[in-house]
Amino acid sequence: MYRYDEFDQQFVSARVEQFSDQVRRRLSGELSEDQFKPLRLMNGVYLQLHAYMLRIAVPYGTLNTRQLRKLAHLARTYDRGYGHFTTRQNLQFNWPSLEQIPDMLRELAEVQMHCIQTSGNCIRNVTADHFAGAAADEIVDPRPYAEILRQWSSLHPEFSFLPRKFKIAVSGAAHDRAAVRIHDIGLQVVKNDEGQIGFTVFVGGGLGRTPFIAWTLRDYLPEADLLTYCEAILRVYNLYGRRDNKYKARIKILMHEAGLDTVRAQVEEEFERIRGGVLTLPEGDVARIRAYFAPPAFESLPAVSLVETQTAARDPGFAAWVATNTHAHKVPGYVSVTISLKPVGGIPGDASAEQMEAVADLADAHAFGEVRVSHQQNLILPHVKRDDLPAVYRGLVAAGLATANAGLVTDIICCPGLDYCSLANARSIPVSQRISERLGDPARQAEIGPLLIKMSGCINACGHHHVGHIGILGVDRKGEEFYQITLGGSADEVSAIGDITGRGFSSAEVVDAIDTIVNTYIAHRASPDETFLAAYRRLGMQPFKEALYGNA
Repeated sequence: MYRYDEFDQQFVSARVEQFSDQVRRRLSGELSEDQFKPLRLMNGVYLQLHAYMLRIAVPYGTLNTRQLRKLAHLARTYDRGYGHFTTRQNLQFNWPSLEQIPDMLRELAEVQMHCIQTSGNCIRNVTADHFAGAAADEIVDPRPYAEILRQWSSLHPEFSFLPRKFKIAVSGAAHDRAAVRIHDIGLQVVKNDEGQIGFTVFVGGGLGRTPFIAWTLRDYLPEADLLTYCEAILRVYNLYGRRDNKYKARIKILMHEAGLDTVRAQVEEEFERIRGGVLTLPEGDVARIRAYFAPPAFESLPAVSLVETQTAARDPGFAAWVATNTHAHKVPGYVSVTISLKPVGGIPGDASAEQMEAVADLADAHAFGEVRVSHQQNLILPHVKRDDLPAVYRGLVAAGLATANAGLVTDIICCPGLDYCSLANARSIPVSQRISERLGDPARQAEIGPLLIKMSGCINACGHHHVGHIGILGVDRKGEEFYQITLGGSADEVSAIGDITGRGFSSAEVVDAIDTIVNTYIAHRASPDETFLAAYRRLGMQPFKEALYGNA
């Protein structure tokens, strides 16, 4: 993992003291809320429906156990005993008091964490594949590039006040687990014909009020030009992005209105003007950053574990958990483990202080002290011996974290919605809980197979509903909460925006509607092996629309 150098630590500590003084002046009345707002947003502090919310950056989703234990401590000391992991691989505390937030930031600085650029019109937390450095299908670990982008973008003087927020994601495998095509800049690691590392560059993806899948700006960008090309993109956006209308201020709107060819020409022109300058990545610097992400000391192990096999034979619960919640590792004898934060009937993405500490204990004992946050709102132990899986499973059972549903219908992505968020139009958490309870029987989930439900409580799409296999959007209709459903969305290498089924459903109707969609899929799939997404792409909307609305 990357560790702060002396400059990093001084910079973060100075920022804490600066914000502490700003909070003091707000509490004394020297600053009005309007004056304080841009200052708090620069430090990850939002004003929600009922309280302030603090959003903590987890760069590219990577935590060590000291940091995770600190988050648990903050949850217990300053919040209500839990935190909420988000689709940006961050953690949010929903109940801190404003006067205590500087103390929280000081404690975060002790473990090399902060909240800078987790809000505001700036470059937000850079995200990456949660299996980075471990996945069997990985070309190269993308986290060194994410760290380079983090250092470049932190308080970048030219890009601190962009037209709107700006999000970057990096994937190191052909199978996209970082959702790069729904980002302002998405970077997919590739190799050219000579075997040299570079990037396919996607630009203009995004969800929200006007969803777009990103355009391919470059098929191959040499590694050394990463920062130079990103700087060129940001300069073009900063110059031409609309500032007269916040709903049209994202780079996706610039791409849509100006066109791919026009934006590409402008970016390439700026790129050629600054190419070869100070932003060119020296090979030595890339190697230096990459050294922070050196793999741990893996043992030489057989690919098949007798301990795992014997345990699975006598424990069906363990076998089901292994089948859904482990992922192939690049080193024989190891796997990556997904720790589901989606218990049936639970609140997606929430983890208690005790659960965070339990995960930290398991990571120290069995995963080289490393934990990841996924954009699916789960936690990951990236490097676990197959021989250790029974012990990990027992620890998760004890902590209430052994739900065997990764990638299944109850592994629901869900924003906080109207229970917390001042922007929301509808509640999302209670609906997701009811759907989970309706479809949560293990045999039912196994019958359904891989199916991703994603839900947002407003058009800002923090729950990524546009790219859910089944997407749910909460809307307000004359003071009543309704839910619009989309089908066929996807955020992987074959990304797609979901199609709207038709009129929305009331809170009382929406769970039945989801159940009807699932039943229609099962009735029409070509075989039990045909996934929901494959069936929808083959069948189209019509059978689902007929099941939902009849012939009306």
